[in-house]
Amino acid sequence: MQKIFYLSTCDTCKRIMDEINLPQSFVQQDIKTNTITKEDLEHMYTLSGSYEALFSKRARLYKEKNLKDTQFLETDFKNLILEHYTFLKRPVIINNDEIFIGNSKKVVEVAKESLHRS
Repeated sequence: MQKIFYLSTCDTCKRIMDEINLPQSFVQQDIKTNTITKEDLEHMYTLSGSYEALFSKRARLYKEKNLKDTQFLETDFKNLILEHYTFLKRPVIINNDEIFIGNSKKVVEVAKESLHRS
């Protein structure tokens, strides 16, 4: 599977998508208009090994709900991501059996290398 989960209203996601020059074979899923399914999230978990790795602590709702001092279990991270798209760290790029989560320079660079050697 070659897929990117992103937010169309996010300038950072748009910049990264332009920068890595996604192949046409990639499925692009705007998580605001096409919500993440349980199956999508479970596939991401299988590749990443952690729901926490997929969770964004920078999300506005994280601050609004004052979740900073809450102790979460993996199932809590999963349920929050399924509850609202903003809790997914973005973008999430799946290139076959590799997953790239977030927008750090290092992650974007490794994703770009992976896409261009496939």
